[in-house]
Amino acid sequence: MQASQELVQKITEEVIRQLQNRRSTGTTSVTGGYNSPAAGLGEDDVPSMAGRTRINEKKSDYSSYRRAKKGTDPKEVVIGVGAAFQREIKMTLSGIPLDDVIRNVKAGIEEEGMVPRVVKILDTSDVGFMALESAKLAGSGIGIGIQSKGTTVISQKDLYPLSNLELFPQAPLMTLETYRKIGQNAAKYVKGENVTPIPSVNDPMVRPKYQVKAAIMHIAETEQLDPKLGIIEWEDQ
Repeated sequence: MQASQELVQKITEEVIRQLQNRRSTGTTSVTGGYNSPAAGLGEDDVPSMAGRTRINEKKSDYSSYRRAKKGTDPKEVVIGVGAAFQREIKMTLSGIPLDDVIRNVKAGIEEEGMVPRVVKILDTSDVGFMALESAKLAGSGIGIGIQSKGTTVISQKDLYPLSNLELFPQAPLMTLETYRKIGQNAAKYVKGENVTPIPSVNDPMVRPKYQVKAAIMHIAETEQLDPKLGIIEWEDQ
């Protein structure tokens, strides 16, 4: 059964109220800990979105960060993360801390003898293009794109923009083990080994359950884009 447009609109408004309530109580991030669109909040309990055009009032300033350059190490795998990664958004759709996500992806790459490098993509929030841009920066030609909501792609520098080596679209079903295996597979592509695609769990109810929250998180990420800066070095920041 498909939800009516009116129902989706009501849920969206409630999600935005939740986000604003968190901000008013000192939590300034869009996180993955949201569980229910109706958490007992009344109309008078949260600030209004009237007159607002952004989810996050302020935009992070990355002007002092180093611009990312193409690597020369043939063992290097570049991980390109979203514009709101670890700042405005701290957790994936399912509530996995992004610090743990990046730690496991890097660990998987290192376990296969390759070298991870993390950059932040500020010119696009499309995960396919994020992965491709990362691959073009990597000394190995292999890159990983990770949106802040958790969706991930492994790509290669000479692929078409809408092509990829592996796609992991259902972020709510991904685990830290999955992210570690993604790092391992990316490293295996560098080594030219036969790679067994990582099995993806499929749940047809994931989309209707998370689509509103995913949309809000994507908007929050897109708000942070800064095409003039393009891509910056993010590791160890």
